[in-house]
Amino acid sequence: MSEIYDFIVVGAGSAGCALAARLSEDEKYTVLLLEAGGSDKRFMVQMPMGYGKVYYDQRVNWKYETEPVPALGNRRSYWPRGKVLGGSSSINAMVYVRGHPNDFNNWAVPGWDWGSVGPVFRRMEDWQGGGDQRRGKGGPLSVTNTEGAVHPLCDTYLDAAREAGLGVTPDYNGSCMEGAALYQITTRNGWRASAARSYLRPAAGRSTLRVLTHAHVERIERAQEGRVTGVRYRHRGAMRVATARREVILSGGAVNSPHLLMVSGIGPGRMLSELGIAVQQDVPEIGQNLQDHLGYDHLYRSTVPTLNQMLGPWYGKLREGLRFLLARKGPLTLSLNQAGGFVTVEQNGHGPDIQLYFSPVSYTRAPVGTRPLMSPDPFPGFLLGFNPCRPTSRGAITLRTADPAAPPVIHPNYLDTDYDRRMMIAGTRLIRRLAATDAFARVIDRRIVPDPDDESDEAILSHVREAAWTVFHACGTCRMGTDKGSVVDERLRLRGVEGLRVADASVFPAVPSGNTNAPAIMVGERAADLILEDAR
Repeated sequence: MSEIYDFIVVGAGSAGCALAARLSEDEKYTVLLLEAGGSDKRFMVQMPMGYGKVYYDQRVNWKYETEPVPALGNRRSYWPRGKVLGGSSSINAMVYVRGHPNDFNNWAVPGWDWGSVGPVFRRMEDWQGGGDQRRGKGGPLSVTNTEGAVHPLCDTYLDAAREAGLGVTPDYNGSCMEGAALYQITTRNGWRASAARSYLRPAAGRSTLRVLTHAHVERIERAQEGRVTGVRYRHRGAMRVATARREVILSGGAVNSPHLLMVSGIGPGRMLSELGIAVQQDVPEIGQNLQDHLGYDHLYRSTVPTLNQMLGPWYGKLREGLRFLLARKGPLTLSLNQAGGFVTVEQNGHGPDIQLYFSPVSYTRAPVGTRPLMSPDPFPGFLLGFNPCRPTSRGAITLRTADPAAPPVIHPNYLDTDYDRRMMIAGTRLIRRLAATDAFARVIDRRIVPDPDDESDEAILSHVREAAWTVFHACGTCRMGTDKGSVVDERLRLRGVEGLRVADASVFPAVPSGNTNAPAIMVGERAADLILEDAR
């Protein structure tokens, strides 16, 4: 027996939570939100610093891996994706970055320029910082100013940035993105402010919204005339069907949305036919245009205590755990990425091209399949890292099998272009320049990774290939555009398929300059506007 709703949203992640909550505000429509994962009411999910413990936790994480990447010495890259209410906003580092206005202007899609999306960012924000008309107050998403709460070494980092001529900006989401900064994070009163906590919990009592967890959608259902009518999903071992009177909206993210489309017969026709999947709609670009930020860290041994000494020993864990539980204070209320910022190394008129990261902690990344992801080193240490903001390499998501339960094939194609390789070299030189300042000279004992001092471009690129890794900003696989080759149009409608839209980071034509969580939530908010406009 089919369940009938006006709208079905597939995926309760960053965009899906915002979208479903906003759609359900209108009492004329009923909304079903389907999530393959379970509840986000887990302590390590809700405690901000707990994300290091859940990156490899299959109870809340899809735990994807890429294919071997030739440019990274055939290493595989581990791609955690949230499989839980809130999606990746429940397991991420919480850094809140809108992006540069030119990111959206350069998308060149009507209704998605900065003049259109800027007000949406303000509407969704509850900025816990100084008064600025560019920032939103009273929105569902709490954004915390971490000034005064971060580790003292963050001041050393900001002093080094000034000394190196990079400058410091008080609010990279305000009037000036350029410069070093303390990162703003999505927390409220010391707890993680995921999309689930910010959007779904306030909507929980509405009769217009039903949220179903552990519901793995395996197929998009279509009528004979081609219109999408609903979805087929597995729940508690049984196969069920939900029908949409109006529309189905995919919000599974850059990996899961194209995967579901393809196993449903919507995607590159030739590949689908070779796998024995009946082609419902030949859309060659589905799964293409995959983009991600590639990061590279330098690890330094410090002459002064870092978070390693606070969070490494058992007594440190106990002290900070009690401090969190009793007062909701201390490093457990923060992200490991406490400072960073955005700088320009090649003037191009589009905005900053390097994002910086400073973590007053150093750790060894555990192999895939082990927990925790990060264990503080036994010595005082910190990390200086970066990623290029606008990589030009493009990868793809494809299928290995027609089985909807099988993971997709991920080819990120990192460092596939001369530009990307050049930016990794430039970013490395910038990090070395920062570390050579007098401010850092007073606290650096020695550089540990990378250890060699060879300054040639070839040596730097060789080190990058050995140690660079994803910054978890996958997007672009259901590209939005005005051209016929784009997957969705400017109203997020899938071209050639009636009754189906995509609303998540997969629709980004190009990756924004910074972290992608805030833009993904913005897409969910904007999608609700468009869908309700069309419905009315």
